[in-house]
Amino acid sequence: MSKKLPKTVFTSQLKSLELIQRGKVRDIYRVDSSSLIIVASDRLSAFDVILPDPIPGKGIVLTKISNFWFDLLKNVVPNHLTDRDPNDILLDQNDRAIANGRSTVVKSLKPLPVEAVVRGYLIGSGWKDYCNTQSVSGVELPSGLELADQLREPIFTPSTKAQEGSHDENISFSEVISLIGADLAKKIKQVSLSLYAKASNYALNRGIIIADTKFEFGLSEDGELVLIDEIFTPDSSRFWPVDTYKAGRSPNSFDKQYVRDYLETLDWNKKAPGPHLPDVVISQTSNKYYEALKRLTN
Repeated sequence: MSKKLPKTVFTSQLKSLELIQRGKVRDIYRVDSSSLIIVASDRLSAFDVILPDPIPGKGIVLTKISNFWFDLLKNVVPNHLTDRDPNDILLDQNDRAIANGRSTVVKSLKPLPVEAVVRGYLIGSGWKDYCNTQSVSGVELPSGLELADQLREPIFTPSTKAQEGSHDENISFSEVISLIGADLAKKIKQVSLSLYAKASNYALNRGIIIADTKFEFGLSEDGELVLIDEIFTPDSSRFWPVDTYKAGRSPNSFDKQYVRDYLETLDWNKKAPGPHLPDVVISQTSNKYYEALKRLTN
């Protein structure tokens, strides 16, 4: 795909706002007591390790795709977006240049300590768990399933939220209840499955299978459940082209699985520091992200 790529941003350094958190991909700045600016960098993490090479344009793609989905699915659950323009807050021209196209102004919320994972297909850590226990996050599955098989119905398989350098771990629904309470756990499960159903149907009509995805939620001051972070991006989901999908093998993808597959060929212990990526892997990954953006949002 021929495209003019924007300047890469591995680490943002906004001069006019206080940095309060630097995540695996996103840098979060304080605007005021009720709002934040999130800047999506071009960093890429794999196996919960930040790799040393940025993927050109990745943060812009993540921002555009997330904002598209937040708008499309806003009737399912409230999200953290505000209607404020980052340029109205960032008065420094260098700050504007860094944040351009890759920043959003969001509500300041209390994040919940679980990742809400929904799987429609058996792949990744879910496949590994199935091979060992014939279940994923305590959800029993039929025998005889193959790699990348479609499940009879999507399943909710939550995980812990790992700190940088640590790995997410699949947990059972009962463990989620012990962390956040039964009512909130049930609501997150219901909302997550509903989001997945609507988005996967939409994507299927555009030639993309959403094999699995993960959500993060927060609470407002009055206890309202709010969708935060990102949603249905190539970082948080597995996107497979419909026309080449076949169970029994690792599918082609429009996401960072391409990078994971490359890293699996290396003698690397999946701990920091991560290995450098060849130029061809960087270029192909960027192309895959832009292809997902094009297919989903035109």
